[in-house]
Amino acid sequence: MRKCFPLLAAAVAALLATGCAGPEAKMGRGINNSLEIVRWGEMDRSIEQSSLWDGPNTGYTEGVVKGVNKTLARTGVGLYEVITAPLPPYHPVWTSYLSPSPAFPDSYKPGLRSSQALSPDDRIWFSGGTILPWLPGNRFRIFDNN
Repeated sequence: MRKCFPLLAAAVAALLATGCAGPEAKMGRGINNSLEIVRWGEMDRSIEQSSLWDGPNTGYTEGVVKGVNKTLARTGVGLYEVITAPLPPYHPVWTSYLSPSPAFPDSYKPGLRSSQALSPDDRIWFSGGTILPWLPGNRFRIFDNN
């Protein structure tokens, strides 16, 4: 047992020195990509890009086919990254076809949603956001000067 202790201590020190940034990033990227089938960001982007570059008639035909293809590819890559998260390599895979980060249409600018949990005001207990965001065509916003 005494002969194994220095070896075990060295293994634990090496494990703690390397950290978990690689597996953690790979797992997060994998979960994000595997939920693409619910988010449909690649579908929206493909329809938008096909409509802009090839014409509006092509957007809903060729763009849908490209969008389904990229959505399924991103979901598959995400599942692969979730399953192999503890194993190296930790860099994004298949970047020749898919970008490492999720795709959004060019007309969409992602940002942090305004909510009470993220930035409460201590006097009125809310800081802004959309009132009734599920209501179609709703444009009533509080304290957002965008």
